Amino acid sequence: MNYSKIIAQQRAFFSSNQTKDIQFRIAQLKKLKYLLQENEQAFYQAIYSDFKKSAFETYTAEMSFIYDEIDTAIKKLPKWAKKKRTKTNLVNLPARSYTLPEPLGVSLVMGAWNYPFQLSLVPVVTAIAAGNTVILKPSEIPSQTSQIMASIINKNFPVAFLYVVEGGIPETTQLLEQKFDKIFFTGSTAVGKIIYKAAAKNLTPVTLELGGKSPALIMKDAHIKETAKRIVWAKFLNAGQTCIAPDYLLVEESIKDTLLEALTEQIKVNDYRFDQENYVQIINAKNFDRLEKLIDNNKVYIGGESDAKSRYIAPTILSEVQFEDPIMQDEIFGPILPVISFNNLTKIIQKIKERPKPLSLYVFTKNKTIKNRILHEISFGGGAINDAVMHITNPYLAFGGVGDSGMGSYHGEAGFRDFSHYKSILEKPFGFEPNFKYPPYSKSKLTWIKRIMGS
Repeated sequence: MNYSKIIAQQRAFFSSNQTKDIQFRIAQLKKLKYLLQENEQAFYQAIYSDFKKSAFETYTAEMSFIYDEIDTAIKKLPKWAKKKRTKTNLVNLPARSYTLPEPLGVSLVMGAWNYPFQLSLVPVVTAIAAGNTVILKPSEIPSQTSQIMASIINKNFPVAFLYVVEGGIPETTQLLEQKFDKIFFTGSTAVGKIIYKAAAKNLTPVTLELGGKSPALIMKDAHIKETAKRIVWAKFLNAGQTCIAPDYLLVEESIKDTLLEALTEQIKVNDYRFDQENYVQIINAKNFDRLEKLIDNNKVYIGGESDAKSRYIAPTILSEVQFEDPIMQDEIFGPILPVISFNNLTKIIQKIKERPKPLSLYVFTKNKTIKNRILHEISFGGGAINDAVMHITNPYLAFGGVGDSGMGSYHGEAGFRDFSHYKSILEKPFGFEPNFKYPPYSKSKLTWIKRIMGS
């Protein structure tokens, strides 16, 4: 496929200024929502083929996010796109100052496989809202979801505005050889570094939504039953294939046994089975094999069962885990939950700080001092107190990582800003102007300049 030709078409369309019209953007967002709703059953069937993911979970964890992002953008876009007045300093008076958002241009959005609709189309919505043209490269791993997005979008939108490119590493490599005005990538830290390096050749701004080992700290004053209920749901949603899932638990020693019992009970209550349509497959054999090797049978507290044919791994909790264990070396990205007990909060905070900055962090406690200490001392992308994962559902909270877990953020206005450049404008009238800055220079002029400029 001639990607340079597609990009040239999009660049020409962007140069026509059509995407800078607010009503044009709103119309495209409404059209996209209509197409998604009209074809929702086809989306459900596609993702079930790839994951055995139910319509319930696909709607709540995928489609609802896209619809909410579209609705928020349509409602807020006129306000987001307005020029914003700022103060003008004394030396520039009389004048007015403001910032004016403008779209960056031709953007490349690269989606992830674990939530293939949400993590592909929410950034697309954001890019359109900001006035960009978009090339979407969804993950090829869930092939049916990639095909349905390509089929519906490419049949209903002009190539010059929005186009889906299917394929794997060769197609991605070819795309990255092109010059874009913005690249948005969701995926692993290792691949993120490759994207960043490729973008640097053209000084292309990049947003990287990556991952990492996100800890959950459970203090002895936490409500055990509620904590277990929320952690189990957050961890085993999508069979643990969630970038912001609690990757491991750090539990005060005095409540470890009680919490393990509560976690076990909650897993049993939730009845994680395919035939109940509340559990999903591991995405492919490669990831299944990787995860199966991480299960240390000597440390299994509950679970551990697996079936390669159906790519099923039961919700599994590992106890008596140490930071040096193999499962603690990389992000798990599956339904295995290691539990590490501790007695000294200072030491455990230091352990977290010695590792790459996580995408998310969760704290379960009623103690404000402990909560504030953890929030103050540990760097992470985002998180929650006494809950897990749910912070991503708030469109008023920017979502993104820090350090190895990513750069840049999106959702709501944060996404609009991420795909925009803000021009800073100073606007002066013709007329009166002090003569201090113009030659010939003198001591008296310098005295006035010092007064005006504050030194």
